[in-house]
Amino acid sequence: MTRRRKLTRNLKVILCYDGTDFCGWQIQRQERTVQGVVEEALFRLHEHPVRVKAAGRTDSGVHARGQVISFESDSTVPDERFARALNSRLPRDVRAVAVHPVDDEFHARYTARRRIYKYYLLPAAYSDPFARRYCLTVKRDLDMQRLNGYAGRILGVHDFTTFAAASDDSGSMMRQIFSSAFCLEGRFIVYRIEGNSFLWKMVRSLVGTMLAADSQGLSPLQFGELLDRRDRTLAGDTAPAKGLFLTRVIYDE
Repeated sequence: MTRRRKLTRNLKVILCYDGTDFCGWQIQRQERTVQGVVEEALFRLHEHPVRVKAAGRTDSGVHARGQVISFESDSTVPDERFARALNSRLPRDVRAVAVHPVDDEFHARYTARRRIYKYYLLPAAYSDPFARRYCLTVKRDLDMQRLNGYAGRILGVHDFTTFAAASDDSGSMMRQIFSSAFCLEGRFIVYRIEGNSFLWKMVRSLVGTMLAADSQGLSPLQFGELLDRRDRTLAGDTAPAKGLFLTRVIYDE
């Protein structure tokens, strides 16, 4: 029997991944998940199981440019070579971008202070075959001023019951939003939101509801009333997962 080596360091790893072919982050039986392939790669690197903690449990089809994980490692691979060693064991749709040793108290989820998501919209007459996996095509003109009026209504601390999934089991629906705005990135309209944390499917529900409100010509005040009424039945359709990216996670350091 192989004796397990003593754990020696806590590592923080920044991941990017294409969520298209994953059933979300969290391990599921007989389903391909990001956590599953990451832990499999770490098992091959360490020769024993390694459990990871993630800053955000992205849903099926959601992508990440700045997911953060942490785990204890007894690997002898130097920090500066760890990303390369891990990437050689990961599938092509997941990559370790950077690896940093952190103190023992660091936890990818519980010590995170803010999370930034972006949702990509493509106003176009047809779906772009090269971008269709990473954005929602909107076949009409969008009113940027009105959309930003909606986005501004959710700044601050609010009860986001209206925009939570019906099966969300969070103990509290209160969340703090630090920034919320639509902007242009090339030919895309991007919704960027930064908050302390988010309810299940909250960002996608916000995007879907704002798009519906824009198509109906609702005022920002009317959109704010949807938030204030705390009624899930008032929300619009949840936007597809494919346009959503976990962009960055912010910590005290």
